[in-house]
Parts: sequence; C-alpha cells; structure tokens
Amino acid sequence: MPRAKMSKTIDLNSDMGEGFGAWGMGDDAAMLSIVSSANVACGWHAGDHNVMFRTCERAKKNGVAVGAHPSFNDREGFGRRVIRGDSMAEIERMIGYQVGALQALAVMAGHKVTHVKAHGSLGNLSNEEDGFAYALGHAIKKIDPGLVIVTMPGRNTEKVAAELGLTPAREFFADRTYDDNGQLTSRKIAGSVIHDPTTAAERVVRTLAEGCVLTTGGKKFPLLIDTICVHSDTPAAVKMAEAVRVRLEKEGWSIKPFAGNQ
Repeated sequence: MPRAKMSKTIDLNSDMGEGFGAWGMGDDAAMLSIVSSANVACGWHAGDHNVMFRTCERAKKNGVAVGAHPSFNDREGFGRRVIRGDSMAEIERMIGYQVGALQALAVMAGHKVTHVKAHGSLGNLSNEEDGFAYALGHAIKKIDPGLVIVTMPGRNTEKVAAELGLTPAREFFADRTYDDNGQLTSRKIAGSVIHDPTTAAERVVRTLAEGCVLTTGGKKFPLLIDTICVHSDTPAAVKMAEAVRVRLEKEGWSIKPFAGNQ
C-alpha cells in the first residue's frame, strides 16, 4: 500500500520530559538535536512543572514541535499499569487536565502544543477499546480541534479520529515489534523491544518502502505512516535515533514536524 502523500517528508518523534525533580531519564538534550517532534510527559507518569517547561524551552530552541503525552496517574508504574477510573467522562477530564498543564507551560516557554499522544497503558487501551479511543478523541476536540492526534494505523484511534474530524498522525515504532492485529507486542514478551540501531533503521526504511510491517506472526500488516517514534528511555536511544535519521536522509527523506506537513 502506498503512503498517503507522495512527498518524501516524514516526522521523527520521541517521548521526553520523563524525569522528575532531580531525577532524570534519557538524554533529552541529545534527542532534541535529532528528532522533529517531542511528546512531553505531563506530570502523571513522569515530569513536573520545571521539567515540562525546560523541555518545551529546549524544543523551541531546536525547532522541534511539542505535544502532550498524557497517561494514567501512575508515577510508580511509569504509566504502564491500567487504571480505568469510574467513567469515560473521568478519563476525558484526566486527559484534559494534563494537556492543559502542558499548554500553559509551553506558552510560558514561548512555544505551543501541536499534538497529543497517549502514553503507556492509556495509549494501548485507546488503540484496543472504543471507549478509551473516544475519550481521547473527545478530550482533544473539546480542548482544541486543531490539535493533531497521534494514532496507531488500522487501530481504534485512527477510526475515531476520522469520525470526529480530527487530524491524525499515524505512528510507526522503530524500536518495537508488532502482533498480527497491528498492535505493539507486549513488553513482557522477549524480543518485543528492538535494541540494535542498525536493525531498527533498516526496518523503518523497509516498512516505509513496502507500506507494511512484518508482524511477529510472519504476516504483513498494511499501514500508512506520518511519524516514526524512537523511545528515549532505552540505553541505545540516542544512537538509535541517529541511525534512523541518517538512514532516512540517505534514502531521500526530509525530517520535519508532522504538524506542519498536514
């Protein structure tokens, strides 16, 4: 399946601002010199007001777009535990609370929030269950319908984005494997996280060229891609991001924020 756009422009994103107080996680400064979009933790799985502000400030200086990266209120579990809440209305407010906080701090840093990408278990549930996908979509539309929603190709978030008239940025993970349904393989399964930069980079360009990803079950799952994620919290994160960017540019791709490419 061909990409939606024929231009050789792609976004490279990473999840950032995932430290807290005196504790850091990942080399955000280095990653911000490589990627074109940053998804900033909003204080519930990681981050605080100072970390959020500094991340937005650094992103602005580097010409990197920033987006909100809301999660369940689960700092101890890094947002990877499921906390369903009492209702989908509560989930909407939970998302709105975090997006609004980042919007305010981004303005204080002279920047602006352009997109929303759900983190961890909130992201997984949004891609698996309609209730969470609609909660995410409705929250974004109520806050600012101009915000881009980062979606998983072929999953619930992409369907909801289309129904609600939101602009999607379809995401591919350079450092994760996929199951036969087009969902990320559970981190509990050995081999679900790719650690070799060269392997990840080659996989990215092959997936873009073929319009599909090879799943763990040996199937080819078709997908369109607007943005490629490299996680910042792994030991080889910076080297992997560098390898992916260099390989993409070698193939003629221009790396730009997806919010400016719609």
